[in-house]
Amino acid sequence: MSTTPDKRQSGNPATQAKISQTAKQEREQRRQEKLAEYQRQLARRKRSKLVWWVVGSTAAVAVVAIVVASLVFTPRPATYGAQDSTGAQIEGVELFDNVTTHVEGTVDYPQSPPAGGEHNSVWLNCGIYTEPVPNENAVHSMEHGAVWVTYDADRVGDDELATLRSHFPATYTLLSPYEGLDSPIVLSAWNAQLKIDDASDSRIPEFFEEYWRSQNAPEPNAVCSGGVDAPGRQ
Repeated sequence: MSTTPDKRQSGNPATQAKISQTAKQEREQRRQEKLAEYQRQLARRKRSKLVWWVVGSTAAVAVVAIVVASLVFTPRPATYGAQDSTGAQIEGVELFDNVTTHVEGTVDYPQSPPAGGEHNSVWLNCGIYTEPVPNENAVHSMEHGAVWVTYDADRVGDDELATLRSHFPATYTLLSPYEGLDSPIVLSAWNAQLKIDDASDSRIPEFFEEYWRSQNAPEPNAVCSGGVDAPGRQ
């Protein structure tokens, strides 16, 4: 019985050694190629991680810069102490003796704008208004200790309004235009009023310090939200 010789074998020892050496070299070459490919992939992953790290770090720095800038450059609300009246004598402040009664309908107030008196049973939510607000609701807000700042829209521009707002605390303040004022700006609290010509007047913070959330208001600790809005609220 004849057998077919194995083509991979050679009867010549030298030839067989050469074949074995060639196979070993091929295996080594493939191993080196795989190693080189692995190293290339590893390098690509490292570069990708580095790029994402740089991008992430840059984004984080940018976010921090934005936050810092907002804290540095955004005007912060002024702060005043809610307290009993100190009795400070502020030049030009007029004092009144108004009643505190809930009524329906409109009220004919003795002061313009009002500095207290009869008012609606629902208060006006404190905030910034670009249109005139109802007297009767705003007076109720002052009953809770709010300061109502009114201005003549024909005589007070955006820059002065910005200056005015820089004196405002975070809440318990109303700002609205008012028709028929005899001075450009009027600050009103319960039974106290100050008429001024300029938004940079140094008496503005003095008025807030004395009358904002005064414990001498009829209802000093009542809220200034949860009431009603008027048109033009920002």
